[in-house]
Amino acid sequence: MTNFKLGLDFAKQLDKNDSLASFRHQFHIPKDQHGNDVIYLCGNSLGLQPKITKDYINQELEDWANLGVEGHTEGKNPWLHYHEFLTETMANIVGAKSSEVVVMNSLTANLHFMMVSFYQPTPKRYKILIEADAFPSDKYAVESQLRHHGFDDKEGLILWKAREGEELANYDDLEAILKEQGDEIALIMIGGVNYYTGQFFDLKRITELGHKHGCVVGFDCAHGAGNVALNLHDSGADFAVWCSYKYLNSGPGSLSGAFVHNRHANRKDLNRFTGWWSHNKQTRFKMRDEFDQLPGAEGWQLSNPPILSMAAIRASLDVFKDAGFENLLHKSKQLTGYFEFLINKLNHSDIKIITPSNPSERGCQLSIQVKNANRSLHDKLTEAGVISDWREPDVIRCAPVPLYNSFEDVYNMVERLKDIL
Repeated sequence: MTNFKLGLDFAKQLDKNDSLASFRHQFHIPKDQHGNDVIYLCGNSLGLQPKITKDYINQELEDWANLGVEGHTEGKNPWLHYHEFLTETMANIVGAKSSEVVVMNSLTANLHFMMVSFYQPTPKRYKILIEADAFPSDKYAVESQLRHHGFDDKEGLILWKAREGEELANYDDLEAILKEQGDEIALIMIGGVNYYTGQFFDLKRITELGHKHGCVVGFDCAHGAGNVALNLHDSGADFAVWCSYKYLNSGPGSLSGAFVHNRHANRKDLNRFTGWWSHNKQTRFKMRDEFDQLPGAEGWQLSNPPILSMAAIRASLDVFKDAGFENLLHKSKQLTGYFEFLINKLNHSDIKIITPSNPSERGCQLSIQVKNANRSLHDKLTEAGVISDWREPDVIRCAPVPLYNSFEDVYNMVERLKDIL
C-alpha cells in the first residue's frame, strides 16, 4: 500500500499515476450551482450514469420503433435472450459461474423468491438469523416470511448484535448463537457488506458455520456487488441477491441480480414460484406444454426481461469489462486507504471511522461518525459541493468509487469537512 502524504500535490500525483483515471470521463458528473463538478461520494446509494447508457437505451428504442415485435429476434441485440448479454460479466463481478447468475426483478422481490425456495421451516427449525443492523427492507422481508409461515416475527427472528459500545459484529458471538440455537435456525440471511458500518463480512466463514449447524445461508450483496470481491461460488452460499443501481451504475430502481449455487442447479424438489421464463427455452413458446424447468439460476425467472433497464445495466457492465474488476479493486483499496489516512490526520476528537480499518474487511465506503453532530453537518457538506449520505443518528457515509472518483476528490472532501468542523 502507498505511503500516503498530506497536501494537494500528493493527491494530484496519485491521480497522475492512476491507470484508471480516464474512466472518470466516461461518466456524467453532476454540477453545482456554479457549474463545477460536485464531489460525488454517494455511489453506495446511486451510481453515476455512464455516458454510453443513453446510446445503449436508444438502440433498443430504435429497434422497437423500427421493428416492433420483430425486435425480439431481429433487433441488433435480440430481446428474446437479452438477459444473457449480462450474465458473464455479472458472474465475473460477483465471483460465480455463469450458470449460477441471472439478472431479473428487483432486489427485495428476488430476496422473497429465494426464500420461497430456501426458507423451509419446520415446527422445530424455523428461525431466521440476520445481523442486528440489517438494511430495513431485509428485516421487513424476513419478518414477513416468518408471519407467512405462521410464526411470530419477533420470537422467530434472531439478531446478531454488535457488543455493547462497539459498532462491528463479532464472529465469536455468531458462533455462540449457533452453538446455542443452531438446531432451531432454518435460514441465516446476512447483508454481505453492512450498509451502515461498511463492514464486509467473511461470506465463506459464515456459510461454513451455518452449514455445520444445518442452516441454509444466503446473502444480500446490495452493498457488495461491484464493490468487493464477493467470490460467491467459493463461499459456498446457497443463494445471494443484489441490486444494480449502486456500484453497478444501472439507474434508479433498476434490476437485481440473483445467485443460486450450482449444487442446487437441477433441484426440482425445491419450492419455487415459476413463470414462462423459467421454462425450457426450446419449448417456451409452444404454450401448451407442461412446465419444464430450466437448470441453474435462470430457472428462478418469472417474466420476460425489461429491455430498457437491462440496456442500462449492459452499458455499465461494458465499462466494468473495459476497466477490469481486479484493477478496480486494487484502486479502490488505495483510494479508500488514502481517504482513511486523511480523515485520521484531522486528529479531531469528535470524528471516528466505524468502518473496519482492515482493507479486506471493507469495500470503498467509510462511515464517519461525528459526535454531537446532526443533519446540519451533512447539509453544510452538501452546500460545499460534497454529495454524501447521512444516516441517523450521527454518521456520514462516503463511498469513493474507483470508476469515477479521483484522489483529488477525496482530498477536497476532507478539506471541506475540515473547514466546516
